[in-house]
Amino acid sequence: TVFNDRHFSCENCDGCVSGGFDSATSQIVLCQNNIRHQSHMNRVVTHELIHAFDHCRAHVDWFKNVKHLACSEIRAANLSGDCTLMNEIARFKFGLKGHHQTCVRDRAIRSILAVRKVSKETAEKAVDEVFDACFNDLEPFGRIPHSKKDAKRAYRDFQNRDRYNANL
Repeated sequence: TVFNDRHFSCENCDGCVSGGFDSATSQIVLCQNNIRHQSHMNRVVTHELIHAFDHCRAHVDWFKNVKHLACSEIRAANLSGDCTLMNEIARFKFGLKGHHQTCVRDRAIRSILAVRKVSKETAEKAVDEVFDACFNDLEPFGRIPHSKKDAKRAYRDFQNRDRYNANL
């Protein structure tokens, strides 16, 4: 169960960080000074909730295993809407073939570098080593939600998953 007053904190943050997940307190931090509009906040909350999901499901070693961190960052970038076409156009990044994967990879590396004191080469290596498995792990959605409507459909499918699996 998620409690707004217990699991979410709005704070002023340094730099251009928009949010974070504190594994020690299982709390999502939203950087109120760096979030400018509702759609951005929605993406940040989704991104951080994916980290919370990974923390509960996969027992991520956030501080000692950079591959664990890389996997969660790949999943969060892939599933949160960070790499939608519109967001990439707003960043002046264009590309067609394989662009989503390139965006996910780049954002995962940037996130690792923002939260850990590791070299860019170490972050790139960790991301490359786990990329395929983590990019294809679509839990809890079962698909990459490309729009709000698609996200609602994915959530409905998730809610009905037990009924579907019981009939197999």
